[in-house]
Amino acid sequence: MERRTFLKGSMAGSAVAVAVGAGLLTPQSVLAAWPKEAFEAKGVDNAMSTLFGSKDSAASKDIKIKAPDIAENGAVVPVSITAAQSGIESISILAAANASPLCASFDMGANAEGYVSTRIKMGKTSKVIAVVKAGGKVYSASKDVKVTIGGCGG
Repeated sequence: MERRTFLKGSMAGSAVAVAVGAGLLTPQSVLAAWPKEAFEAKGVDNAMSTLFGSKDSAASKDIKIKAPDIAENGAVVPVSITAAQSGIESISILAAANASPLCASFDMGANAEGYVSTRIKMGKTSKVIAVVKAGGKVYSASKDVKVTIGGCGG
């Protein structure tokens, strides 16, 4: 082991130990709960039912999806969602043709803006669905994205 590597590791470990000791990092706040069943669900309806308790959502023109019309590489498809509803509780992104369609789900804090941006993996050409939960209601919008090289082994 090189001295430089040893010193870097020691410093990083010490910093984390001090943060835990000071109460800045608690396992409950660092390891947030996540909807494992929804991410493993097969099909859009199952993912929606698992995540929101119902597969139904109202179509909304207040949700804007920014994604390429043609994605050359399905392994990294940039997607941005902007929602204009008030009281947004969560924003989720689904790729309808993926084996497990739920790609991302963001729980929003109070007074958060309705905007998320991420990269998703798409197995093949399909609809990208944005689902926004606001004020206890579920809204959705979708956009077709053509994938030329699948990102899920296809």
